[in-house]
Amino acid sequence: MAEIDGIFYAQRGQGTPAILLHGAGGTHRHWGELFAPLSATARLIALDLPGHGRSAPPGYTTIAGYAELALRLLDALGLDRAVLAGHSMGAAAALEAALAAPDRVRGLALIGASARLRVAPELLEGLAANPDVAIEHLVQWIYPEAAAHLRAPAAAEFRQCDPAVLRGDFIACDGWDARPRLGTLRLPALVICGEADRMTPPKLARELHTLLDAELTLLPGVGHMPMLEAPEATAAILRTWLERL
Repeated sequence: MAEIDGIFYAQRGQGTPAILLHGAGGTHRHWGELFAPLSATARLIALDLPGHGRSAPPGYTTIAGYAELALRLLDALGLDRAVLAGHSMGAAAALEAALAAPDRVRGLALIGASARLRVAPELLEGLAANPDVAIEHLVQWIYPEAAAHLRAPAAAEFRQCDPAVLRGDFIACDGWDARPRLGTLRLPALVICGEADRMTPPKLARELHTLLDAELTLLPGVGHMPMLEAPEATAAILRTWLERL
């Protein structure tokens, strides 16, 4: 574990460098279950985005800001190119970074992802007026009944995030739409989506798959957090894809 310019990251493994970008209100810990099975295949670098976990505030309110941070991290680590792997908001940041600097990106691994990330106005209003209640509704939406045991830990983690940062993340998501630009990308890409994902449902994963000419895998019974709900299956898919790069 280390820090660069106030940005905390955990690092493990060797091989192809892969920057791991978490979703709204998350931390590097969302990738923890994947470290052991992927460490022989890739050099995994999972960061806490600004204002999240152990990284210094403030958080950002644009996807472009988080994308720029990912590219700065490549510079700070002395990496010419890396795989960018992202979940949800982190996937949007990975896509935005690839659009800005495609020569720096070896491939894109996108989980719970979409080419656009609309957020219900009720969630944004709730996070401003009563974050605790909004978080309870959010975790119900993120995790299906099959993963209901993960809702309480997720709610506790969201509550550790500054409410302004958490709301800022969803503002960033709501203001982002890359659909008109994605046809310009010519990079190896993988899209992983849970068939029970209600945040970024399979129809949006299929749209992203088409726009990027990407590989697509749907995980039965899995919601918005494949890395936590089905870590073994998610790691196996990523490992096979990384080995082919």
